[in-house]
Amino acid sequence: MPTQVSTVGKLVYSLARYVALAGGAVLVVIVGLVVVSVIGRSLIWAGLGPVTGDYELVEAGVGFAVFAFLPWAHLARGHAIVTIFTDFLGPRANAWILAVTDILMLAAAVFIAWRLGLGMLDKYNYRETTLLLRMPLWWGYAAGMVGAVTFVIVTLHLAVRSLADAIAGRAPQVTHGAVH
Repeated sequence: MPTQVSTVGKLVYSLARYVALAGGAVLVVIVGLVVVSVIGRSLIWAGLGPVTGDYELVEAGVGFAVFAFLPWAHLARGHAIVTIFTDFLGPRANAWILAVTDILMLAAAVFIAWRLGLGMLDKYNYRETTLLLRMPLWWGYAAGMVGAVTFVIVTLHLAVRSLADAIAGRAPQVTHGAVH
């Protein structure tokens, strides 16, 4: 559990955690699907075959998983950072740098969610489907929206928190790669 005591912080942490766990569960199912499909392909001589639409299911599942992991990665400060310059700055300057980067990440998250939402509406309006399963393409986009909206919530929370810390002159509540 994070060191935050606020109810909002705990809710954001829980939301990001459960969405990431759902992404992990989907990846486990995808791995099982691929294993079954590959075994089926290798046993065609015995009357078995691949799982129909396996590529389509893998594509949709991985798309969901990628978006499901984004909020957790940001909350855990798991993004790659270069601290060659910032190591020489004081905690107050680093607090402002973190606030600015969190605000930029919020802008990126909002942009991603907005464009994904428009793509989802486009696929829905044109009734596009996958080739083999005839699965509506907008379903994959909708699944990705769960992670994208969670990403916006997480980035908003962290931007507000880091901006408040910078204004108050507090050192950033961050240790690289750790959830705080």
